[in-house]
Amino acid sequence: MFKKFDEKEGVSGILQLKSSVQKGIRSKLLEQYPHLEGYIDAILPKKDNLRIVKCHDHIEIIVNTGGDLLFFRQREGLWMPTLRLFHKYPFFLPMQQVDKGAIRFVLSGANIMCPGLTSPGAKMTDVPKGTVVAIMAEGKQHALSIGITTLSTDDIAKVNKGVGVENCHYLNDGLWHMKPVK
Repeated sequence: MFKKFDEKEGVSGILQLKSSVQKGIRSKLLEQYPHLEGYIDAILPKKDNLRIVKCHDHIEIIVNTGGDLLFFRQREGLWMPTLRLFHKYPFFLPMQQVDKGAIRFVLSGANIMCPGLTSPGAKMTDVPKGTVVAIMAEGKQHALSIGITTLSTDDIAKVNKGVGVENCHYLNDGLWHMKPVK
């Protein structure tokens, strides 16, 4: 999603959100990520003026008053946390772990293939299809990427072929390098 993203050419506008829209986003995030319950006020303070950064390819990014990039989505899809936010709060997404051999492919933007999730050194959390997950790596402490499962965990193990997780945002992509939006 952000493989060839350039913030100078990619951003098409910034919108200030009405408080009613901000409340709707907060409730949607809490519905989607129930583990954020005690932390949502630190991430999205009620008195904060949230903005949406509109980008090409129908991507929207939530930005707080400090300019921090918090969540993003494409085409009215699920809100996903940025890696910077997830590194601060590394508990609210289910985690899938790839083996060491998959690391370089994940960091170059490739989707996560089923064999990379089922081989020795890999671990899977039981999740249904369409779940936002953090991609961890064998022997590494922090998440490499954020993605959406294309199959349920059971199907990934059964099929063991093809794409298991669509890679949406990874370390050193365009969103990672994007400067805070003031």
